[in-house]
Amino acid sequence: MTSVGETGEKELVRLISNVARTRSKSTRIGIGDDAAVLRCKGDAVVCTDIVGASRHMPEGMGYERFGWTSAAVCFSDLAAMGARPTGFLPSITAPDDMEVADLLDIVSGIDQCCEFAETEIVGGDTKPGELSVAGTAIGQMEGREPMTRSGAQPGDIVAVTGPLGNPAAGFYSLGTDIEADDERFSLYVPVPRVSEGIKLAESGAVTSCIDLSDGLATAAAEICTRSHAGMILEWEFLPIGENVEEICNLLRKDVHDAVLRWGGEYELLFTFKKERIEDIYRQGVPFSIIGTVDNGREAFIRCDGKEEALGHGVY
Repeated sequence: MTSVGETGEKELVRLISNVARTRSKSTRIGIGDDAAVLRCKGDAVVCTDIVGASRHMPEGMGYERFGWTSAAVCFSDLAAMGARPTGFLPSITAPDDMEVADLLDIVSGIDQCCEFAETEIVGGDTKPGELSVAGTAIGQMEGREPMTRSGAQPGDIVAVTGPLGNPAAGFYSLGTDIEADDERFSLYVPVPRVSEGIKLAESGAVTSCIDLSDGLATAAAEICTRSHAGMILEWEFLPIGENVEEICNLLRKDVHDAVLRWGGEYELLFTFKKERIEDIYRQGVPFSIIGTVDNGREAFIRCDGKEEALGHGVY
């Protein structure tokens, strides 16, 4: 097998360009030039994130899924703004002794996530170093107003797009004989809510939005801080993953930490004006109402009639 160090950067770029497929009408000039040229409608949205193997590649993930995750974290940020992805640029550092086939598996995973988001790899870079991917995602608003973290107001409804706790339960199950295939899949292949984000922005009813990659507690705290407001969430309203409580009980893990503080979900936490709820329903986005915004300055969870501060996540 050929290693990254033996192959050299120029040949790696050629091999990567063979893996990364062209599919997006937004791309005028893609891989191969000094920079990409993308057609854009309305405001451009750009975000970047880094994933490293030491922190973001749990046991059993594999290189392809690691690549998927490196793109998903960025597309999730675009989703939280309501932007449509138009391009992705991964800058990959890889050890010299890493096999080229493994590096190309990472690129394949990135490309698959791009296909899911209906965009493509439009550039990037490779350098020697510890295994990591620094991804930059580009999107466009297409006339929609971007959703931000700072617009929540007292009286708004708090909602989330999907189940909570599955990635934590999947991680807890690693190295055990507990059957947790779905939970491990949610850990290995996080799905950015791109379509949901676009539809929520199109509704015009959302007052704030953030993704849950760092966990519900951290996300709620961020909205409260940026919006100068408080939040009360109801434990009994949370859409907890089907097997999360059972797995946590079997492994003697705190289900509250798994659901509230662990993270790894790529659902969207958002607030909206209660009188605009029909506008949300019309978009066809599945969601669960989990609380309300109040005049406080931090987020609380109410469980069995008792309230406690959410604090921040542990992911």
